[in-house]
Parts: sequence; C-alpha cells; structure tokens
Amino acid sequence: MAIMDGNNRLKRLRNQYRLVIMNEDTYEEVVKFKLTRLSVYIFMSTIFVVLIVLTTSLIVFTPLKYYLPGSGYGNAKQMREYRNLKIRTDSMEQSLKYQEQYVESINKVLKGKIVKTDTVNLKLPRLENIDD
Repeated sequence: MAIMDGNNRLKRLRNQYRLVIMNEDTYEEVVKFKLTRLSVYIFMSTIFVVLIVLTTSLIVFTPLKYYLPGSGYGNAKQMREYRNLKIRTDSMEQSLKYQEQYVESINKVLKGKIVKTDTVNLKLPRLENIDD
C-alpha cells in the first residue's frame, strides 16, 4: 500500500475540473464552471457557517427565543404565571380526585354495599319519666 504524501493530497485538492450545465434540447452550454476540490470544500463550508450564523441571529435577535422551551429566555412574569397555573392545575386535580372518592363512597352506601356497624356499646343513663 502506498503511503499518501502531503504534497500529493494538496495536488489532488488543486486538480481542475469543469462543470458544464447544458440545455438538454439543443445541447448548448448554458453555464460553465472551473472548479477544484478545494474551492468546492471552501464554498460548502462557507454556506454551512452562514446558515448557522443566520439561524442563531434569527433566534437571538427576534421574539422567537421566547417560544423555545427550556431556553431560559422567558421573562419572569411569564415564568411566575406558568408556576401559578401549574399549582392551580395540580390542586384542581387533587380536589377532583377527592370529589370522585366522595361520590363513590356515597354510591356504595346508597346501594348498601358498605354498612358500618358501631362495635362500641355505649352505656347511657336511663331517663326517668318526668310526668310527676
């Protein structure tokens, strides 16, 4: 296996290629480009960096940042409202659960499924007849 020389790689990057765009009907050359691998690599890298910069600036300098969850850009008032709504929702869920248990217990008692008997015998003093 031949060892690649650094000079050989540089030569391959600088080899010239021609890109021709032709009209399919007339076979007329519309556009012709002379390209190298290095120029294509630089062009693609530049486009990649520009797209990243544009996307980042779009998010940072516009109100879009407020719509990103977990980004921490929400203002304090919105965060406070969010927490209050979450607390209210949790308490409403808890009260709904208690109400469902209450209605379920009432239905059981009305249907006679649960009859609790008092197991403690109370010794109450007898009331005397107060007709005298």
